[in-house]
Amino acid sequence: MNEIKFKWHWQPTVIAGQESRLAVASDPDGMLIEACERQDAGEEGVIDPFWAATWRAASGLDHYLDRIDINGMRVLELGCGTGHAGLAAAMRGAEVVLTDGVDDPLHLVRMSTQPVADRCRVQQLRFGIDRIDGPRFPLILGSDVTYLRVLWPELDQCLRDHLADGGEVLLSDPFRIIANEFRDWIQDKNWIYTEHSINLSDDPSHPIRVMQLKLPG
Repeated sequence: MNEIKFKWHWQPTVIAGQESRLAVASDPDGMLIEACERQDAGEEGVIDPFWAATWRAASGLDHYLDRIDINGMRVLELGCGTGHAGLAAAMRGAEVVLTDGVDDPLHLVRMSTQPVADRCRVQQLRFGIDRIDGPRFPLILGSDVTYLRVLWPELDQCLRDHLADGGEVLLSDPFRIIANEFRDWIQDKNWIYTEHSINLSDDPSHPIRVMQLKLPG
């Protein structure tokens, strides 16, 4: 594994109903400020490190997976960040490929998935650029991956490139306004859309939305 160039620590986290832990960045706010300063200075190729924090949307998607049987299923997680949702799928018996568009979070995800490493593969996947060879996936997961309009066409294509016939996509978010726009946009792209609401015990007044997407036929 390549050297990790930022401070990190183990964060106790309940995943798939079990006490677990995630390897996470120790100063995500500081990393975001640094990225903004570098962008303001005109540096190219600097990406906001939203992956450095664990978002509630991943926990909501974790809870939703209790509703379906994914034991033995091939699952792809897009924009995995800390890897919470993909790890939740692996702990339920799925064979999971966890991906993100940048390398930094993947170093941490490899450590977090060690207890179920036999069911996990971790690799880079950039929307609109990379494609995973081999059979397509019956289930694709993504938490908080709809916040940038400019990436929607690439996300749409990525889903079509990797989703197996008859498969489904589960995308979670905390009912963001921009995700409302994505909901309407993706339905115009001929996806069949179903919406679910997940209440979390830490803040029941702010549920997590799970968008369920399928292609016709």
